[in-house]
Amino acid sequence: MIWQMVLLCIIWGTNWAVMSVALEYFPPIMFSAFRFVLGSAVLLAICFYRKIPFPKKQDWKWYALCGLLQTAYVFAVTQSVLEYLSIGVGSILAFSMPFWLTILAHFFIPNERINFAKISGLLIGLTGLILVLDVNFLEMTWSGVTIVAQLFAISASIAWATSNIIIKKVLHNHDKTQFTTYQMIIGALGLLVASFILEPGGSVEWSWMAIFCLVFAGVLASALAYILWSFILSEGEAGKSSISLLAVPVVGALSGWAFLGETLSLGTLLGILLVLSGIAVVNMKDIKRLRRKVAYDHAMPDQKEKGSL
Repeated sequence: MIWQMVLLCIIWGTNWAVMSVALEYFPPIMFSAFRFVLGSAVLLAICFYRKIPFPKKQDWKWYALCGLLQTAYVFAVTQSVLEYLSIGVGSILAFSMPFWLTILAHFFIPNERINFAKISGLLIGLTGLILVLDVNFLEMTWSGVTIVAQLFAISASIAWATSNIIIKKVLHNHDKTQFTTYQMIIGALGLLVASFILEPGGSVEWSWMAIFCLVFAGVLASALAYILWSFILSEGEAGKSSISLLAVPVVGALSGWAFLGETLSLGTLLGILLVLSGIAVVNMKDIKRLRRKVAYDHAMPDQKEKGSL
């Protein structure tokens, strides 16, 4: 599970740099719509190849709700509010999702009670995230259209958390590819409508780089990554898994430094350490279990027989 989460954070974090480049060629909501259309097409091909059946009638309402919440609403809102908020503030509010999911999981998912490790790790991680994204709350505007945009951004993170609760509580036994495919189709249709309404006259400057951004975001960061996230969420604790997603902006900052020439300040480096520390606090038991397993796998046969590890 740890390695799947690492892979997911690398893909989604690297996609931050890709999306930054993509905005030079696409209107923001249109790009999100196109990437999920491409991701849906890839997933439909996989469903056809694997002969995955059409969703049952009773499943459609949940697939539609998740598609509208975690794909259409989240991406339409988070892209739109950037007209009024900085990328750092928008990202902080979007990645407050683990906070809302931890609270919702406490009430709706058995055996996922809030504990000291979760709260400590979440607070440490969010503090680090503020440093990584260089957000100064003292300079933020807390009135007028800005506060409306901030509330919408928070509502998007709550929508994402709500969708994750549905996946964990209702859809955990469903085929991950089937669910991801049809919720993504519905979400992509919602984004196409949002782009038509909110980005009238928007156009695309096609180039090889635009195509690369679309393929990376559509195939890896959408089709593959969302199946991976559904699997992680279904198999692990919702709160712990979501807190680990705080590593995504960290990878995003490192990707910007590595590929786009962005600088890493001392505050950013300190923030990265805090985010990783917060994730480690929450996942300490899993980390210890993994270390014992690795030690056991590399132990000599006589040590295994004696049970010394």
